[in-house]
Amino acid sequence: MKLLFFCLIALGIAAFVALGIREDSGYVLIGYDVWTFESSLALFVLALVIVFVTLYITLRTIDNLLSAPEKMRSWSSRLSAKRARKALNRGLLELSEGDWKKAEKHLLRLANHSETPMLNYLAAARSAQQQQAYDRRDHYLQLAHACMPAADVAVGLTQAELQMDHEQLEQALATLQHLRGIAPHHTQVLKLLKKLYEQLGDWKSLRELLPELRKRNVIGEDELETLEINTYKALLGQAASDDDPAKLRQSWERIPRKLQTHEELVVCYARHLMERGRNDQAQEVVFNAMRKQWSEMLIELYGQIKSSNPSKQLSAAEGWLSRKADDAVLLLTLGRLCLRCKLWGKARSYLESSLAICASSTTYRELGALLEQLEEPTKAMECYRAGLELHVKDITLDLPPPAKAGNGEEAESEEVTPQLEQKSA
Repeated sequence: MKLLFFCLIALGIAAFVALGIREDSGYVLIGYDVWTFESSLALFVLALVIVFVTLYITLRTIDNLLSAPEKMRSWSSRLSAKRARKALNRGLLELSEGDWKKAEKHLLRLANHSETPMLNYLAAARSAQQQQAYDRRDHYLQLAHACMPAADVAVGLTQAELQMDHEQLEQALATLQHLRGIAPHHTQVLKLLKKLYEQLGDWKSLRELLPELRKRNVIGEDELETLEINTYKALLGQAASDDDPAKLRQSWERIPRKLQTHEELVVCYARHLMERGRNDQAQEVVFNAMRKQWSEMLIELYGQIKSSNPSKQLSAAEGWLSRKADDAVLLLTLGRLCLRCKLWGKARSYLESSLAICASSTTYRELGALLEQLEEPTKAMECYRAGLELHVKDITLDLPPPAKAGNGEEAESEEVTPQLEQKSA
């Protein structure tokens, strides 16, 4: 389009000049020393144009000849970059398809000509990892870092992920600690550290990491709460296994106050106290937690604590009847506490009331034991039977449905059934 436009302009100028020459061709005289040059103006202008065009073409030709090597190199570089992109795409495709050997080959083939060689080497490292070629993997990671030193975090994260996949947990820890020194608030670094501490069972380090995880919104609120609970439960377990009884108390006091009322943590701490024979302290912990929240888990545990003063324990639990008089778990707990206080009639009343609200194999067992002690064996056996049937029913509900048998299996079952009947007879 531009060429046509310029041609039209040139034709217009030529037509204008031709019309001017037709009226008067002009005259040019050039003299120098004894030399003179005479010509018409039109011929002189035409000569100038020819000289200009000739010089222009000559200079452009010389310039093209001189710049030809550079242009060839540029063309070759573009061609290599195009081939490198094609090889990278093919390698990534094979990597996603699981063809690790071919992927590694194509990713490395033209990595030096790639516009992003770091991606080639990182993907090649993943291919080598899948082939268990860990020396080659580390070599590719070094090449990735060498070609782009500024991408230390990206290379380090890939290295840590691959080390964790290969169960090289100590090496992964060193890598992530180095990365945290470089980028202390990087979300992915914190996420991998959290995962690694869980795998290592390093709950103390994970506890120190929890505030940063919350501040940076590394994981969701629900997942973070679950992580906090699991971390503090594990720390309580470690403290409980220590010979020093003060360790358990110190571990509990390090838990944030808002979590000290969480039912899972209260149950965990109370059970560790019970295992150490500190039942009165366990009762106090559960009772204080129940004052702040209603929890059937805590109520059931409260009935299992053998305190030094069961009458006081029973009186405290009966105070909860004003809040939940029709709670089957509370009535079971009261029945157990009455049994410990040897209040047989009251215990029987509580247990029967609990069963009337919600049948439970545990409650049937407690009532059966009480009736057996009260020398009512027939009723005791009925309770045991009902509890056993309820327990078996619960187990059956949890089992997967049986697969449909084929003809051969049906025939086999028909053969086995008479034999079983014979044996039972």
